[in-house]
Amino acid sequence: MNVTNSVYPNETQLRGFAEPGPSGPIYMVNLLKFKPRAEYPDGRATDLSGREAYAIYADAVAALLNEHGGALTFAADVERLMLGEVEELWDTVAIAMYPSRAAMLEMMSSAEMQTIGVHRAAGLAGQLNIETVGTQGRWLEAD
Repeated sequence: MNVTNSVYPNETQLRGFAEPGPSGPIYMVNLLKFKPRAEYPDGRATDLSGREAYAIYADAVAALLNEHGGALTFAADVERLMLGEVEELWDTVAIAMYPSRAAMLEMMSSAEMQTIGVHRAAGLAGQLNIETVGTQGRWLEAD
């Protein structure tokens, strides 16, 4: 399995946002890797770490999530790898709930998101986003 962190989705992933998707909420699992030092696209000088720059973005995203009917449901620092192997661990795991894929696209396309996105770009070395759907109490049941 090849794992590639990215900061922005590719064209195929972007087209996926426009697809109808599952009915009901989706949960985005975010595996985040931060830059040691924030690097703003406009070249501004900063003493912020990548994690600190991303925190500015994350605080604003939490408010946007609420406005769009979603919520940040979980966030924690990665401590260690318990099973398996990867070249490098992510720094943080976060899970955000959106009422639908369409609601996520609406939020991601908002003017507010475009404004705060500069802090995300400055702080992230890369990430994986995994769209999941809740199973309402089922665990590993076949469909």
